[in-house]
Formats: sequence, structure tokens, C-alpha cells
Amino acid sequence: MRLALITVYVLRGTAGKRYIGITNNLYRRLREHRLKKSKAGHLLGDFSLVHTEKFADYKIAREREKFLKSGRGRRWLDELESGSGSTSG
Repeated sequence: MRLALITVYVLRGTAGKRYIGITNNLYRRLREHRLKKSKAGHLLGDFSLVHTEKFADYKIAREREKFLKSGRGRRWLDELESGSGSTSG
């Protein structure tokens, strides 16, 4: 039996906006964003996938998503995207 992994992902829109989400199927979710089937798709416009993290436990993934949305998490992502961040967050 294959374990379904939960992905926490970060998108960056062309206007500089960032979206942080969680999904059990990243391919499907990115497609939904590109087809503008989500609020984020409309807000971001064209976007790039800038970061992903995979987890076996949904609760841990959700905690990580919440962290990335916090002030400290946003600063960590800023450093990561600028190339000066550590990978530990």
C-alpha cells in the first residue's frame, strides 16, 4: 500500500503576491490554480511554484502551513527565495 503524502506548497505570482497552501495532490491543485478554479488563481495571475515540503502526517503538514503563513514563516520564505535562507525554518 502506498502512503499518500501531504504537500505544503508556496506559489509566487508575477505581481509578487505569495500563496501558501496544502494538498494531497499537488499536480491537481496546481492545475486548479492555473485554470482559475480557486481564489488564489484569480489573485495571483500567472505564478511559479517556489517551494514544496512533503509530510506523511496531515496534522504536521497543517502546522507547517500555519507556520509559513506566520510573520516568522514569511520572513523565512523571504530569505529562502532570496537565496540566503537556511533549510531548517
